[in-house]
This record gives sequence, structure tokens and C-alpha cells, in this order.
Amino acid sequence: MPLRLPDRLPAIDILKKENIFVMANSRAHAQDIRPLRIVILNLMPLKITTETDLVRLLSNTPLQIDISFMKLRSHTPKNTPIEHMMMFYRDFADMKNEKFDGMIITGAPIETMDYEQVSYWEEIVGIFDWARTHVTSTLFICWAAQAGLYHYYGVPKYPLEKKMFGIFPQHTLDTQLPIFRGFDDTFMMPHSRHTEVRRADIEQHAELNLIAESEQSGVSIVMARGGREFFITGHLEYAPNTLDNEYRRDAGVRSDVEKPINYYKNEDPSLPPVVSWRAHANLFYNNWVNYYVYQETPYDINKIG
Repeated sequence: MPLRLPDRLPAIDILKKENIFVMANSRAHAQDIRPLRIVILNLMPLKITTETDLVRLLSNTPLQIDISFMKLRSHTPKNTPIEHMMMFYRDFADMKNEKFDGMIITGAPIETMDYEQVSYWEEIVGIFDWARTHVTSTLFICWAAQAGLYHYYGVPKYPLEKKMFGIFPQHTLDTQLPIFRGFDDTFMMPHSRHTEVRRADIEQHAELNLIAESEQSGVSIVMARGGREFFITGHLEYAPNTLDNEYRRDAGVRSDVEKPINYYKNEDPSLPPVVSWRAHANLFYNNWVNYYVYQETPYDINKIG
């Protein structure tokens, strides 16, 4: 089955060139089984890039999915054309009476700020609380994972001595969980962050289940509420060239920039990246949709809560 996407979304043409089956809403046909509804709150600066990365991963399921994009009323993005935002995004205030089978909340380039100093913190907190009664399962990525753990459970974040930047091996801690169906014991995950959450703080909360971690990059994936919430400190969704673009953007501009670890062939930035995380990224998102969204959501979407 295809993903159903808003007409003229830039990701459609990009993904068609990759032979991924997507369908604009104007061509979608009715089914006896209703499509799953997944909403993406995209806080990343480069909206179109992040849209494409996430839609690419959500495409590997036989289920039909309706994708919606949410934006904040209290924040205006600087790096995406206003026309794009107006065409494809809706304010949370206009969506708060709707219910969704799944939700993805992305990272944001504000991790070194105290949460309460973030200009849109109040609106984000409202969305976090709303998700618990209006969404079956939510993925929190990078900054959103730290923010969610802080808001729901009081888990603090800590500054790192240097940026966690590269591709790091992660270890699954409960191989029987459906989210890890088909996984190897070790998998790779991109990280790009200046702060961290720590195992000791996670273990203070019986409601939190640390399900993947790394000797190098620390806490990786935390599950809560039986899979209704996943907090992912890295970026399984990243495209092959994302870290390269970030490295070349910051090199010579920032004093703390080092080349990403375990990324370039022979650790040489003049050579292309080696993609080592794509297979597990596809597995993770496919398992999330199949086991925590589709199988847990009621047929009557109004019964979510």
C-alpha cells in the first residue's frame, strides 16, 4: 500500500525517483480498512529534508498511512519558505480536536538552552500532554526525546564536553520486544548532539524502560507506557549525507567541530560516507507502525485516549 501524502509535497517526487510507492491524496482510493493517521511535528530547521527522511522510512509498510504535518503557532521557521509551511502544515491549535494513530516529534537545534528558556516551551508542553490522550504511540527524537523525558518524568539533561557526532554501535537490551523484531544484537545509529540523558536517572523511574544503549553514546532508546512512548536520543531517520552536510557547514565556523566518527570510508572526509544504519532504521519504523501503531490502535479513531 502507498503512503498518502498532501498533493505537491516535495518529498513525493524525491521518493518516486527512489522507487518508493507514494500517492498524492488526489489519487488515493477508499479502502475497507481505514488508513492509519500519523502526524509529524517537525521542529528541524530544514523542514523539507526532515519530511523526506521520515516519509522514506514510513513507506516500508503494506498499510496505508495518511501523513499530516503540524507546526507551532508560537514559532516561525527561518529556513523554510512560508509558502511551503502554509501549504503543507497546520497549527497545533487547529488540530487539537483530532486524534491520530501515531505521532513523530523531531529534534530541534536548541538543546543547549534550558527547557523553560525555549520560546515555544509552553506550546510544546501542551502538545506533549495532548499526545497522551489523542495519539496511540509517539516517537520523540533527539531534543524532543530529552524534552519529553524531562516534562513527563523530570529526567535532566547534561552538557557534553564535546559534541556526540557520528555513527555509534547500540546494543538491544530486550530482544523480545516487538520494536526489535528482526534486529541484530548490535545496530548503528547516527548521533549529533551537545547534551545527554543518563542511565542512572532513567533507572529512578519504574515507568521507564531503557531498551537500547551504547558504550560510546550512552542512552539510546527508552520506552514508556508499554510502547505508547519511545524516546530516541539519536537519528535513525538521517539520510546518508546528513552528517556530512552538517560537518561541512560548521567546519571553520565553530571551534568545537570534529569530523563525525565511524562515518567516512577509512575515516577520511574526502571519501564518501559509509551507510551502516539504514537497514535497522527501516526495521525500527516498520516495527513501530506494525506493532505499536496499527495493532494497538482502535478501529474507531475517536476511541483513542
